[in-house]
Amino acid sequence: MTDTAAARTAPDRAAVHAWLQAYGVYVGVAVLLLFNIAFTDHFLSAENFRTQAVQVAPILIVALGMALAIGSEGIDLSVGSVMALSTSLVALYLGYGPWIALLAAVLGGVAVGMVNGSLIAFVGVQPIVATLALMVGGRGLALVLLPQLKDVRDPGMRALGSGDVLGVPYPVLIAVALVAVVAFTVRRTTFGRQLLAIGDSRPAARLAGLPVRRVLVYVYIASGALAAVAGFLATARLQASDPTSLGTLMELSAITAVVVGGTPLSGGRVRIGGTVAGAVLIQLLTATLVKHDLPPSWTQMAQAVVIVAAVYAARERGKR
Repeated sequence: MTDTAAARTAPDRAAVHAWLQAYGVYVGVAVLLLFNIAFTDHFLSAENFRTQAVQVAPILIVALGMALAIGSEGIDLSVGSVMALSTSLVALYLGYGPWIALLAAVLGGVAVGMVNGSLIAFVGVQPIVATLALMVGGRGLALVLLPQLKDVRDPGMRALGSGDVLGVPYPVLIAVALVAVVAFTVRRTTFGRQLLAIGDSRPAARLAGLPVRRVLVYVYIASGALAAVAGFLATARLQASDPTSLGTLMELSAITAVVVGGTPLSGGRVRIGGTVAGAVLIQLLTATLVKHDLPPSWTQMAQAVVIVAAVYAARERGKR
């Protein structure tokens, strides 16, 4: 290959790489939609769309918190365990009413996030290690509080899990509202700008006088609180608290949604729109395999392929 041809190929590859980063997740969603329209029975029914929307809501809410953590050049492996802790606290405090149960669940998530953030910001523990410890300990605590499945019998929870406004289920409305809040926070607030600056270069952020430790703690508190809300909504939908299984592997689904959506693992950028599309992609992929009678193990393998492809597409051309 001549020097001229090599010079022409390099920009072409860079353009393809940039295009994949920006639009690859939307192409994936479109391909899955077209496949299901053509080959999946009753896919276009209103009931199916409602089901898919309700099921994607917890994934999306958890992925929003994960996007903040990854944007700060971190990660939060404890989100699935926070969902389990949330459902245990709901079962324990539901007797005082749904709002008290929600408050207890969110405070549990905030506490886990505060521990995660403090370990990372003040002790200097790597995010993957700190959140891994809470991933194990959080689910253990959830099982201590509620050792077995418990039915949730409350009219308010039943209405939240199955009710809607003008045909739009409550969990979907809540997820959309949280997307708007997180997007505004990242794009329009000082906290959002500080988060991205810290993710881009933590030493430079310190030299610039940014409150690095405080921002990191808030990031993981937000991630924990969002995971707790997702656990609360999942409990309302299932009408049961099951800390043994609720939130299992949710951290992988959330990471996949964020990375597929174009947020780099190296931090410094958060793509909320891409995260939404990534969550939809994960849910569509899972639903497609289930509807075509493939075992759950195929779903996990498919997610692994998607993660590798997303990380490859999102790789940076150089080190900061």
